[in-house]
Amino acid sequence: MTDADTGMLVVFGDPVSAELARTLDLSGYAWRGAATWDVAVAEQPATGWSGAIIDLSSDADAAWAFLRSLRKGDADPVRTLVLVPGGHLDALELRDDLFDDFCLTPFHPSELTARLRHLLIASAVVASRTDLVIYGDLALNLETYQASISDRPLDLTYMEYELLKFLAQSPGKVFTREMLLSRVWGYEYYGGARTVDVHVRRLRAKLGEEHADLIQTVRSVGYRFGQSRWGV
Repeated sequence: MTDADTGMLVVFGDPVSAELARTLDLSGYAWRGAATWDVAVAEQPATGWSGAIIDLSSDADAAWAFLRSLRKGDADPVRTLVLVPGGHLDALELRDDLFDDFCLTPFHPSELTARLRHLLIASAVVASRTDLVIYGDLALNLETYQASISDRPLDLTYMEYELLKFLAQSPGKVFTREMLLSRVWGYEYYGGARTVDVHVRRLRAKLGEEHADLIQTVRSVGYRFGQSRWGV
């Protein structure tokens, strides 16, 4: 893992609900979903998780097992927020040592973000990282203009970085070449659509064969980065 993973939340859910993903994204939190404890261990940043959200809605037994593993043998346990359906509050009884706060589902985004913010502030951890863009194995540091894929630094030109940053900040959204020219190169740029195609081709080459399909061609329209994890 790289320093770009600092301030990362782990979210248990199989799968992570679209509403939860949307709320975290719009609130600026960097997070990673993990359906099992083994996945969480493999994906954990070098600095550790800054917090955890555990959704009891889909598989409560697996969620509690995940929580026990999260707390086991940790002298400084990760601050944890549990999402619990309103009709299952009794499941929290005698388990308050496994979590720090809870929020009823279906939740209101404002309540969830307020509880999460309070939870992280209480432990002097700031998980919101507006200086980072993370999508899968790709990490962009907006302050240092550094980029990496699978912990491998990417040697990008300024415009390659700007194009990748713009696309990665809106996963799943389709942009025409004209829109990309306008938004990335600027209204004063008079280059043709071929400029976008050339930069996309170079970016794909630098991302490598395994990750080249992060930037997808939408026939007769333009380009899309990755897939929307909101399920829409």
